[in-house]
Amino acid sequence: MQTLFHTMFRLSFIALLLLSFAASVKAQNTQIQKPAAISGTICDVESHPLDRAEVILEGTAEPGKGIRATTDSQGHFQFTGVASGTYTVRAKLDGYQQGSAGPFVIGAAEAKSVILHLEKAQPGSAAKDASAAIAFSDEPQFTVAGVTDTSALGVHASSRTMPNSNALAKDTAALAHATDASSGAASSEEGAIRARLEAADNADLWFQLAEIEEKGGHSLDAVKDYQRSAELAPTEAHLFGWGAELLLHRALEPAIEVFRKGHERYPQSARMLLGLGATYYAQGSRDEAAQFFLQASDSDPADPQPYLFLGRLLVTENSSPSSWTEKMKGFATLHPENAMAHYLYGLALAKQGEVDSKEDAEAQFNRAVKLDAHLGSAYLQLGILRSERKDFPEAVAALQKAVEYTPLPAEAHYRLTEVYRRMGDAEKARQETALFKQIAAQKEQDAERERHEIQQFIYTLRGTTAPTPTPAPKP
Repeated sequence: MQTLFHTMFRLSFIALLLLSFAASVKAQNTQIQKPAAISGTICDVESHPLDRAEVILEGTAEPGKGIRATTDSQGHFQFTGVASGTYTVRAKLDGYQQGSAGPFVIGAAEAKSVILHLEKAQPGSAAKDASAAIAFSDEPQFTVAGVTDTSALGVHASSRTMPNSNALAKDTAALAHATDASSGAASSEEGAIRARLEAADNADLWFQLAEIEEKGGHSLDAVKDYQRSAELAPTEAHLFGWGAELLLHRALEPAIEVFRKGHERYPQSARMLLGLGATYYAQGSRDEAAQFFLQASDSDPADPQPYLFLGRLLVTENSSPSSWTEKMKGFATLHPENAMAHYLYGLALAKQGEVDSKEDAEAQFNRAVKLDAHLGSAYLQLGILRSERKDFPEAVAALQKAVEYTPLPAEAHYRLTEVYRRMGDAEKARQETALFKQIAAQKEQDAERERHEIQQFIYTLRGTTAPTPTPAPKP
């Protein structure tokens, strides 16, 4: 009896082990065989979802054969039951350029999310793959290796145009940065973005991380993140952000390379042209810069930005080319309620030097201050014109308004010095001279501090010589 009991116990124990082993094997097989899933969103360059877009999931094992899906009203798509392997996601929609993401590897039971931005197709042009490799001869012909104080390196622009060059670089960068998160929110967001990037490479996330890095003063990390976003998905926004970051930190040759490739890819992008113009201006090529700004205004005449960029050049010039004056006239005509439009048109007229032009210029300046009573630059020009025709009381009134509404109004004090001398008021002239010298010194100190605060990229060109700037295309 005891022997029978032990035998039955051993048999039961063995059976239990076999059942446990079978269950374990079944669980492992189930886990191994569990399929993957690929989902995502198709949207335009402004992140608006695109419905009814055709999405194709194509494996490298069978190129040309793929699974198809259509996006819903939120731009979403999903592929389930996907075997492990290497895949590319492609998307197309009438009126848009085709886009693709990948190739990427996905494992068993893995879930991957993809975001694709499709660019608008240009009229009369064949659609192109918005995620195709950029023609940089396989890779960019430069390497950003570090940063340094801008005062430690030479600059191309003259001392007269350097403030304008810096302002244009900042204006260009502002066109790329759409967000302005607080430091606390940015810190929290950065952690979430990095966690998501650990799970999957994503161009938009690299771009967002780059903006956070730049705001945090980590410029070298930012430019690498911008580059990564453009390499993964060379959309207009990603390429422009990369070029703007290079320009902001005076890596001029690399910036020209990126903006030029961006312009070739997106010829209707006004801000690519503005980026090229701002970079050429930083190199000291005013004429080339102006041509790009003029071309940008032609691409979208209703957009104020190209006129404002051209206006920065106009401020430093002694005369206004007729093409510039015509552009500013068009600006004022298209935007009759824009004070800056009338100010810039008036400035272009005033710099023609003709009596009739100056009369028309004064009318534009008066229109500008009527639209914006705090526009100090327009009051300054009114003071100059009235001084020239010896209307000294009215000149003083306008120049005092310029002092009131202009930050660090050095030129307004200088002009008041001249007017008071011509009026025979030596004491007031002396006071204005003292104020002019004080503010001029402060402006120089501010400029010097800014030069030290802006980190300049140190970069290496892969060629033996730096690329020679090519002439700007005619608008």
